[in-house]
Amino acid sequence: MGAANLQQQMTEHTMLQVKAVQKATSLSIEVRFAGGSFQLMQDWLGSDLVYQTQGEGDLGARMARSLADAFQNNAEQAMIIGTDCPGITPEILTTAFQQLQTVDLVLGPAVDGGYYLIGLRRLLPELFTNINWGTSQVLQQTVAIAEKLNISHAYLPVLADVDRPEDLSIWQAVIQNQAGI
Repeated sequence: MGAANLQQQMTEHTMLQVKAVQKATSLSIEVRFAGGSFQLMQDWLGSDLVYQTQGEGDLGARMARSLADAFQNNAEQAMIIGTDCPGITPEILTTAFQQLQTVDLVLGPAVDGGYYLIGLRRLLPELFTNINWGTSQVLQQTVAIAEKLNISHAYLPVLADVDRPEDLSIWQAVIQNQAGI
């Protein structure tokens, strides 16, 4: 399976989970992409979504910009969900929104030490600076900043994400489970 094909399948899987939650709530979905074009994204995922390029900078800068845009557009809560976590479910996403009723920060820890989801009630740009992105320290460094700033936080279940070829079995297990194999 090619990397582009795998990414396409994982993105579509994530969108199905998010759209299932959207049916029960007033949820606005925005897709941030790198490469491609608005037209390609609309042709692929449909014209009923908002699309924005991720823009320049490291992962932290791109995520902070995305959240800043959401809060500038009067979002009461904003969440970034990685598309490389096949274990994400509508129930987990619903739990994240429920937790944001009482805490400022929700994190979905990934097995590799990062996170597959970050949700906020307000913009906290400090959470995206001085992080060693792509390492096993991401979650730990983020939580340390949150604790230093006295930001209330909660956790979702720990899930595995697909970052390397050896992680492919995670994705294949999800596909087989969905197919009832």
